[in-house]
Amino acid sequence: MTPPLEPRSFSLYDMSVVSKEQIQKWADEAEAGYDVDELKRRGRGRPGRGAEPMQVVAVRLTVEELDALDAAAAKNDMSRSAAIRAALAHFAA
Repeated sequence: MTPPLEPRSFSLYDMSVVSKEQIQKWADEAEAGYDVDELKRRGRGRPGRGAEPMQVVAVRLTVEELDALDAAAAKNDMSRSAAIRAALAHFAA
């Protein structure tokens, strides 16, 4: 009997076809060299909210609390995170 196949996840990169011309273009670009200052200036990841690194805090919420949070966030055209930060600012004031 054949063993079952291992599950595998795929990214969009795995599903796209790259032409030989595109590969050559990337190789030419790499061989020409990159402007390190430009690469540093681009900024990767989420934009910062201040000068200091931010901390991630995990909070457990019931389904009802999460539904109320999502409703309040949608009503105020905010993300969950923005709604939580606004609630904390109000609480701490």
